[in-house]
Amino acid sequence: MNKMKEPSPHFPILIAEDNPVSRKLLEKTLLKAGYEVTSVENGRKALELFNKKFFPIVLTDWMMPEMSGLELCRAIRKDTSKGYVFIVLLTAKDSKDDIVSGLEAGADDYLTKPPNHSEMIARIKTGIRILELERSLKRANEEIRVLSITDPLTGCYNRGYMTERLPQEIKRAKRYRRPLSLLLCDIDHFKELNDTYGHQVGDRILKKFVQWIKKSIRSDVDWLARYGGEEFLIVLPETDFNGAYIMAERLRSAIAQRVINVQERGIHVTASFGVTGLDPATPNDKLSPEAMITQADKCLYQAKQEGRNRVEAGKL
Repeated sequence: MNKMKEPSPHFPILIAEDNPVSRKLLEKTLLKAGYEVTSVENGRKALELFNKKFFPIVLTDWMMPEMSGLELCRAIRKDTSKGYVFIVLLTAKDSKDDIVSGLEAGADDYLTKPPNHSEMIARIKTGIRILELERSLKRANEEIRVLSITDPLTGCYNRGYMTERLPQEIKRAKRYRRPLSLLLCDIDHFKELNDTYGHQVGDRILKKFVQWIKKSIRSDVDWLARYGGEEFLIVLPETDFNGAYIMAERLRSAIAQRVINVQERGIHVTASFGVTGLDPATPNDKLSPEAMITQADKCLYQAKQEGRNRVEAGKL
């Protein structure tokens, strides 16, 4: 017997059928074909289960107590957040008007009861092809989205992402009265390094710098964006001004101890940091990305003026 290649783990099926004999036959047929199957006796229970666990394929009877198949279709179609659901309506109704009503309610396909088992499996295979296409399109769109917010050289977020997300972080900090801090950092003497060793080495330094930063910040909370050239913005949610200063000093010290091996010699790289932050007492007129970045930039400029490889901080 030809078996479908591993359908069960990726495409579990939910059956809603009030007739116990029909339900058992449907379940047995699909299990034999290699699918993961869950069955319930009415639309209400099917919806309750669907809300707890995602089923990409639903087979539902039309006429059921408590919630009909059409009502179940409409309810499933209201929530698109989990992914597309291929719905097959099982019905004894075979008039054109009934079929149109079922399709308009959200069904993708229909089978006349009692369904021919071979036809049912064929319809499900058709549904799986549609679902696979939908998933591949989602993956492609996600890859495009990631590329659109990522700096192509260093792999950290780009300035476009910073422009979009920083206002959201400020809004959240203000709403929940939580601290938020920024570190604006700049690789010291980067132009000289580029001129001395060439752009390929300069690019390597930028990549290493980002790797060092990423290893030292909280991957699930903090984030890093390339602000421009050799400047980077580190955003520290839930971190107050003093904590941000300590973080910047720790990063500065760690970077100063790093060595990049180039042309049989080690290059020592240092960085300067400007630190600022907001808290519940920060005036509303300073709760903006522009105000925070301007303040961090002033501090960074001061750090560079005073000899580089330094941390300077200033509150808003």
